[in-house]
Amino acid sequence: METGIPLPAIGDLSPDLQGVVKGFPLNVILMMANAPASTKALVGFANTILFQSRLDARQREIAVLRVAHVTRSPYEWAQHVNLATAVGVSAREMEIIRSEEPVASLDDDGNLLCRVADEISRDVRLSDEGLRLILARYGVREATELILCVSYFNMISRFLESTRVPLEDQPVLDWLKGNPSG
Repeated sequence: METGIPLPAIGDLSPDLQGVVKGFPLNVILMMANAPASTKALVGFANTILFQSRLDARQREIAVLRVAHVTRSPYEWAQHVNLATAVGVSAREMEIIRSEEPVASLDDDGNLLCRVADEISRDVRLSDEGLRLILARYGVREATELILCVSYFNMISRFLESTRVPLEDQPVLDWLKGNPSG
Protein backbone atom coordinates (compact mmCIF):
# COMPACT_ATOMS: atom_id res chain seq x y z
CA MET A 1 0.00 0.00 0.00
CA GLU A 2 1.37 3.39 -1.00
CA THR A 3 2.09 5.95 1.67
CA GLY A 4 0.18 9.21 1.38
CA ILE A 5 -1.51 11.93 3.32
CA PRO A 6 -5.12 10.89 3.92
CA LEU A 7 -7.97 12.92 2.47
CA PRO A 8 -9.94 14.49 5.30
CA ALA A 9 -13.53 13.43 5.90
CA ILE A 10 -15.81 16.24 4.71
CA GLY A 11 -17.76 16.04 7.97
CA ASP A 12 -14.58 16.79 9.93
CA LEU A 13 -14.07 20.12 8.13
CA SER A 14 -15.38 23.47 9.29
CA PRO A 15 -18.66 24.50 7.67
CA ASP A 16 -16.76 27.12 5.67
CA LEU A 17 -14.32 24.56 4.26
CA GLN A 18 -17.13 22.09 3.62
CA GLY A 19 -18.66 24.75 1.37
CA VAL A 20 -15.40 25.19 -0.55
CA VAL A 21 -14.96 21.44 -1.04
CA LYS A 22 -18.58 20.94 -2.09
CA GLY A 23 -18.24 23.86 -4.53
CA PHE A 24 -15.18 22.24 -6.12
CA PRO A 25 -15.61 18.48 -5.55
CA LEU A 26 -12.10 17.43 -6.47
CA ASN A 27 -9.71 15.36 -4.39
CA VAL A 28 -7.01 17.99 -4.87
CA ILE A 29 -9.27 20.54 -3.14
CA LEU A 30 -10.18 18.04 -0.43
CA MET A 31 -6.46 17.40 0.17
CA MET A 32 -5.85 21.16 0.37
CA ALA A 33 -8.42 21.25 3.17
CA ASN A 34 -5.80 19.54 5.35
CA ALA A 35 -4.20 23.02 5.34
CA PRO A 36 -7.33 25.06 6.10
CA ALA A 37 -5.67 28.47 6.19
CA SER A 38 -4.49 28.05 2.58
CA THR A 39 -7.45 26.32 0.96
CA LYS A 40 -9.62 29.31 0.02
CA ALA A 41 -6.68 31.29 -1.36
CA LEU A 42 -5.46 28.37 -3.50
CA VAL A 43 -8.96 27.69 -4.83
CA GLY A 44 -9.47 31.39 -5.53
CA PHE A 45 -6.19 31.56 -7.41
CA ALA A 46 -7.12 28.50 -9.48
CA ASN A 47 -10.45 30.13 -10.29
CA THR A 48 -8.70 33.23 -11.64
CA ILE A 49 -6.41 31.14 -13.84
CA LEU A 50 -9.13 28.82 -15.14
CA PHE A 51 -12.08 31.19 -15.50
CA GLN A 52 -10.95 34.82 -15.36
CA SER A 53 -7.76 34.92 -17.38
CA ARG A 54 -7.56 36.52 -20.80
CA LEU A 55 -5.24 33.71 -21.89
CA ASP A 56 -7.13 31.49 -24.31
CA ALA A 57 -8.43 28.28 -22.67
CA ARG A 58 -6.94 26.08 -25.41
CA GLN A 59 -3.53 27.71 -24.97
CA ARG A 60 -3.82 27.31 -21.20
CA GLU A 61 -4.62 23.63 -21.46
CA ILE A 62 -1.71 22.94 -23.83
CA ALA A 63 0.62 24.56 -21.29
CA VAL A 64 -0.96 22.72 -18.34
CA LEU A 65 -0.74 19.35 -20.08
CA ARG A 66 2.93 19.97 -20.77
CA VAL A 67 3.48 20.85 -17.10
CA ALA A 68 1.69 17.64 -16.10
CA HIS A 69 3.91 15.63 -18.43
CA VAL A 70 7.19 17.27 -17.44
CA THR A 71 6.42 17.03 -13.70
CA ARG A 72 5.17 13.45 -14.05
CA SER A 73 1.76 14.13 -12.50
CA PRO A 74 -0.82 11.54 -13.63
CA TYR A 75 -3.62 13.25 -11.66
CA GLU A 76 -2.99 16.62 -13.30
CA TRP A 77 -2.69 14.96 -16.73
CA ALA A 78 -5.93 12.96 -16.34
CA GLN A 79 -7.98 15.94 -15.19
CA HIS A 80 -6.62 18.30 -17.81
CA VAL A 81 -7.02 15.83 -20.68
CA ASN A 82 -10.76 16.23 -20.08
CA LEU A 83 -10.52 20.01 -20.01
CA ALA A 84 -8.19 20.11 -23.02
CA THR A 85 -10.55 17.95 -25.04
CA ALA A 86 -13.42 20.28 -24.15
CA VAL A 87 -11.52 23.32 -25.48
CA GLY A 88 -10.41 21.69 -28.72
CA VAL A 89 -7.02 20.11 -28.08
CA SER A 90 -6.92 16.96 -30.22
CA ALA A 91 -5.78 13.50 -29.17
CA ARG A 92 -2.90 13.83 -31.67
CA GLU A 93 -1.79 17.12 -30.08
CA MET A 94 -1.97 15.55 -26.62
CA GLU A 95 0.20 12.66 -27.78
CA ILE A 96 2.77 15.14 -29.12
CA ILE A 97 2.69 17.09 -25.83
CA ARG A 98 3.29 13.85 -23.97
CA SER A 99 5.97 12.35 -26.20
CA GLU A 100 8.16 14.92 -27.95
CA GLU A 101 11.32 16.28 -26.33
CA PRO A 102 11.23 19.18 -27.08
CA VAL A 103 7.79 19.66 -28.61
CA ALA A 104 8.27 20.74 -32.23
CA SER A 105 5.31 19.24 -34.15
CA LEU A 106 2.50 21.48 -32.90
CA ASP A 107 1.76 24.84 -34.49
CA ASP A 108 4.02 27.77 -33.56
CA ASP A 109 1.74 28.70 -30.66
CA GLY A 110 1.65 25.18 -29.24
CA ASN A 111 5.41 24.73 -29.57
CA LEU A 112 5.99 28.01 -27.76
CA LEU A 113 3.53 27.16 -24.98
CA CYS A 114 5.28 23.84 -24.44
CA ARG A 115 8.67 25.52 -24.46
CA VAL A 116 7.50 27.92 -21.73
CA ALA A 117 6.15 25.00 -19.69
CA ASP A 118 9.40 23.07 -20.17
CA GLU A 119 11.66 25.95 -19.18
CA ILE A 120 9.71 26.99 -16.10
CA SER A 121 9.12 23.39 -14.99
CA ARG A 122 12.69 22.23 -15.49
CA ASP A 123 14.79 25.37 -15.06
CA VAL A 124 12.48 27.47 -12.83
CA ARG A 125 13.37 30.62 -14.78
CA LEU A 126 12.02 31.28 -18.25
CA SER A 127 14.88 32.06 -20.62
CA ASP A 128 15.31 35.61 -21.89
CA GLU A 129 14.51 34.40 -25.41
CA GLY A 130 11.39 32.59 -24.22
CA LEU A 131 10.24 35.69 -22.37
CA ARG A 132 10.83 37.89 -25.42
CA LEU A 133 8.87 35.46 -27.58
CA ILE A 134 5.80 35.34 -25.33
CA LEU A 135 5.82 39.11 -24.82
CA ALA A 136 5.90 39.61 -28.59
CA ARG A 137 3.18 37.02 -29.22
CA TYR A 138 0.81 37.63 -26.30
CA GLY A 139 1.61 41.03 -24.82
CA VAL A 140 2.31 41.85 -21.18
CA ARG A 141 -0.97 40.70 -19.63
CA GLU A 142 -1.30 37.34 -21.35
CA ALA A 143 2.43 36.61 -21.05
CA THR A 144 2.14 37.25 -17.32
CA GLU A 145 -1.00 35.10 -17.11
CA LEU A 146 0.80 32.28 -18.95
CA ILE A 147 3.74 32.42 -16.54
CA LEU A 148 1.35 32.46 -13.56
CA CYS A 149 -0.58 29.51 -15.02
CA VAL A 150 2.51 27.41 -15.62
CA SER A 151 3.92 28.32 -12.20
CA TYR A 152 0.64 27.53 -10.41
CA PHE A 153 0.27 24.14 -12.07
CA ASN A 154 3.90 23.33 -11.27
CA MET A 155 3.09 23.97 -7.61
CA ILE A 156 -0.09 21.91 -7.88
CA SER A 157 1.67 18.96 -9.53
CA ARG A 158 4.25 18.93 -6.75
CA PHE A 159 1.47 19.07 -4.15
CA LEU A 160 -0.48 16.28 -5.89
CA GLU A 161 2.51 13.99 -6.20
CA SER A 162 3.94 14.64 -2.74
CA THR A 163 0.62 14.09 -0.94
CA ARG A 164 -0.42 11.23 -3.30
CA VAL A 165 -3.84 12.64 -4.16
CA PRO A 166 -5.97 9.86 -5.69
CA LEU A 167 -7.87 10.47 -8.92
CA GLU A 168 -11.64 10.87 -8.57
CA ASP A 169 -14.05 8.28 -9.90
CA GLN A 170 -15.97 11.03 -11.76
CA PRO A 171 -13.98 13.00 -14.37
CA VAL A 172 -13.67 16.72 -13.69
CA LEU A 173 -15.36 17.57 -16.99
CA ASP A 174 -18.56 15.89 -15.81
CA TRP A 175 -18.45 18.03 -12.67
CA LEU A 176 -17.84 21.23 -14.66
CA LYS A 177 -20.84 20.52 -16.92
CA GLY A 178 -23.04 20.60 -13.84
CA ASN A 179 -21.31 23.60 -12.24
CA PRO A 180 -23.12 26.83 -13.07
CA SER A 181 -19.95 28.93 -12.61
CA GLY A 182 -17.68 26.62 -14.63
